[in-house]
Amino acid sequence: MPEQPPLPVAPAVTALARCALTTAALTARRSIHQPRRHVGLELHFADGNAPRVYRETVVDRPATRDPSVLVVCFRLRAVRGRGHDLFRLESELNTPLFVGFPGFVSKLWLAHDASGQYRGLYEWDDAGMAEDYVRALWWVLAMVSHRDSIHYAITPGLRRDQLLHAPEATEQGGVPAWARLTAAVRSIA
Repeated sequence: MPEQPPLPVAPAVTALARCALTTAALTARRSIHQPRRHVGLELHFADGNAPRVYRETVVDRPATRDPSVLVVCFRLRAVRGRGHDLFRLESELNTPLFVGFPGFVSKLWLAHDASGQYRGLYEWDDAGMAEDYVRALWWVLAMVSHRDSIHYAITPGLRRDQLLHAPEATEQGGVPAWARLTAAVRSIA
């Protein structure tokens, strides 16, 4: 799916507000979880970068019927050195910006790579809902990121775990190198 422009500001703000309300309800029901199963996993991408998963977020929901993988990338402005450690801590506060969007299944939070680029690898139930989310999210990312660094890629018909377990065997045609997973490696620490 080719990238689309960001949503206009008013619909994006409305979508983010609805998301925050849904997130509050999910929180009250204790439906948001942060398992550690994938934390520490090193994801290798076709662009040569291999960031590590530093957090995982999932929600309780019915089984996914129309899975899609969404990869988002961005490069923060004015964050260097230890600032990356602070961002990873602060990023916990960003959870209300996505878990309440319709169709959200899971997110793997990836630490910055050698070029300072962050990625998020999501599973979504419905590629159109994933695109709605990322087009609204653009405005939030634009406040703290280099605007020309904000990109996304959606692969319909693909589950996150399917991609993690066999990236080399998974059809990722048309996915740009920065979003095309080539290996998922459990590091020994």
